[in-house]
Amino acid sequence: MSVARVTEITSQSARSFEDAIRQGIRRANETLRNVTGAWVKEQQVAVEGGKITGYRVNMLVTFILEDAPKGRAAAVKAAAPAPAKKATKKAARRKR
Repeated sequence: MSVARVTEITSQSARSFEDAIRQGIRRANETLRNVTGAWVKEQQVAVEGGKITGYRVNMLVTFILEDAPKGRAAAVKAAAPAPAKKATKKAARRKR
């Protein structure tokens, strides 16, 4: 069984929307493992003095989560903080 996660990123290029997409995917691959695809959610242009100066894309990048090594789940569970204890009447009196 595989489980995927989706994260949203924004990328910008001075050249084109396609270049912005390529740069965003390249950068996502530097940080995320198992990238399997992306959906371009929005496209925007930056304008200065009536001229387009940048092409921006917002993308939803999909990547497959890796399985935790066996024994890791137990170690994580053991490292989790213990649940808070209920205050006793005696402890409540000490606080006064």
